[in-house]
Amino acid sequence: MDLDAVRTFVAVADTGQFREAAAGLSITQQAVSKRVAGLEKELGVRLFTRTPRGARLTIDGQAFAPHARELLRTAERAAASVRPGRRALRVDVIGRRLAPAGLLRDFHRAHPGTELDVVTLFDADAALAAVRSGTIDASFRALTAPARDLPEGVRAMRVHDEPVQLLTGPGHVFAAARTVAPDRLAGHRIWMPGLVAGTEWAAYYADLAAAFGLTIDATGPDFGTEPLLDTIADSAVLATLVGEGTRVVWPAHHDLRRVPLRDPTPVYPHSLLWHTDNPHPALAALRDHLRATRTGHGTTGIWVPTWAR
Repeated sequence: MDLDAVRTFVAVADTGQFREAAAGLSITQQAVSKRVAGLEKELGVRLFTRTPRGARLTIDGQAFAPHARELLRTAERAAASVRPGRRALRVDVIGRRLAPAGLLRDFHRAHPGTELDVVTLFDADAALAAVRSGTIDASFRALTAPARDLPEGVRAMRVHDEPVQLLTGPGHVFAAARTVAPDRLAGHRIWMPGLVAGTEWAAYYADLAAAFGLTIDATGPDFGTEPLLDTIADSAVLATLVGEGTRVVWPAHHDLRRVPLRDPTPVYPHSLLWHTDNPHPALAALRDHLRATRTGHGTTGIWVPTWAR
């Protein structure tokens, strides 16, 4: 149904005059008559009776009027829902316990009036497809390919270099260490059952293992964070790697230790991805916030894979 015709019908019904309706809509009286006639033809009924004093609703016009007004209200709500800044900014953070979720929480604390819709997509391919199609506004990802190879219209900005830490139980040889050099982990078993081949985090840790001669074991079922922590806490030989910004909570009796890696410090390179034709004002505010607060990007004392340099 032609909403312009419905809007014209309501204007005539409200004013009782084709001429006044035309003036209110900033169109000609002939255009008003044409729209009403087209609507009457579509509905198969007469909506107005023309009188010397103007236009009066017929019985069918009276029946149609409340539905016409509701149509216009619904159309306005639909348009308002997608006007820039009126809907929530939808951002993919990979996982709600990971550093990108913390970056987004910091942004919300700085901009408490901004409505956010936080989602978690599995891998970079899904995130890129969602950014391209407009089903999300932005995504935090590690780019394993140069930014110049991104799909047309998609842009990326390096926003956070997250130090990687060793997580051990109290009986592990490095449990009491203040820091550990990555190459000293060679020969020690690092267990990361959450690594999934083909993902950007699997690519990162594969390059880390190759660079420092590490043994990263991804075998075995991934039952989640809690069973992993239980196993690490009870083992003198197993450890795992976590990002500094990963929110991990464990029972006090586990006595787990987070040991920083130094000389060099491996950092996980988080980037923000978005589409250039996205007009949402909160997206621009998010980019500005991340530019102002971003960490890392230096070269001294850190390690990143070659694809992140």
